[in-house]
Amino acid sequence: MTVTETATLVAPGRQHEGRPAGRTAGDLAFRILNYTVFAVLALLCAYPFYYLIINSVSANDVSALGDVRLFPVGFHLENYAEIFQLQGLTNATAVTVGRTVLGTAGTVLVSAFLGFMFTQERMWGRSFWYRFTIITMYFSAGLIPVFIIMRALGLTNNFWVYVLPFLVQPFNIILVKTYVEAMPRSLQEAAEVDGANIVQIFFRIYLQNMTPILATVAIFSAVMQWNMFQDTLIYITDQSLYTLQYQLYMFLNQASSLAQAAQNAGGNLGSIAAAATQQTATSIRMTISVIVVLPIIFIYPLFQRFFVKGIMLGAVKG
Repeated sequence: MTVTETATLVAPGRQHEGRPAGRTAGDLAFRILNYTVFAVLALLCAYPFYYLIINSVSANDVSALGDVRLFPVGFHLENYAEIFQLQGLTNATAVTVGRTVLGTAGTVLVSAFLGFMFTQERMWGRSFWYRFTIITMYFSAGLIPVFIIMRALGLTNNFWVYVLPFLVQPFNIILVKTYVEAMPRSLQEAAEVDGANIVQIFFRIYLQNMTPILATVAIFSAVMQWNMFQDTLIYITDQSLYTLQYQLYMFLNQASSLAQAAQNAGGNLGSIAAAATQQTATSIRMTISVIVVLPIIFIYPLFQRFFVKGIMLGAVKG
């Protein structure tokens, strides 16, 4: 091979030196634009949460004027100390954590079992029961009939009103059913050959291989359970069963009066330092909002790696 031929073969490789093979300048420009657009969108989505946090830890007099936008001003944590001293907040937190844990676990287990059973052709009345479950997504009896049913079942002023009505979630069942249908049928056939019954097949074979879709259902259920306060408003009058969301909902509505009560309790607060930590309606609203949002923000990263896979594989088909 001559020197000229060698130079001809080497030259094309030099044209793309510093870039991966097959990637053009247009591809690189698209990736840069793509990352830039999504970074901007991510910042726009994150800023409201950041705004709540910096206002909750800033000087209350400055925050009340709306002058805190990018960085905290007069950093302090007195707002959280005051909020956690509010009467009933500890018990409400325990009730909410309890309903979230039990409700999520129950919803995941029931959705997984029903989604699995609706794929079994030998299930008696499978098509009827599946359609009967799904139709509840589109039709509801209404608030008053549901309240009457809950009262007849003894679920008013009862902790289990937070758990039992949410066990069967048609949308979650659809996701699980579609996910199970995509799994190899040979798994069940091999277990049946070994003598396993339907319950053993579900718990020992399918349940252990449904982590992505179960994590997705768990996120949906946990967020719903944590954020719910309407059921407390409708079914609960016993203050010991108030949830955190409902308690904070009342605090938000009473923010101005709570701020005034906190100021009166502080006595004669005329100094600049006292004004910075003196409770205002804005500081109470911001602090309460942070307390409500932060737990859910922490949950998402834990399940994020399962979420995309689960929601795609469990997506509704025609």
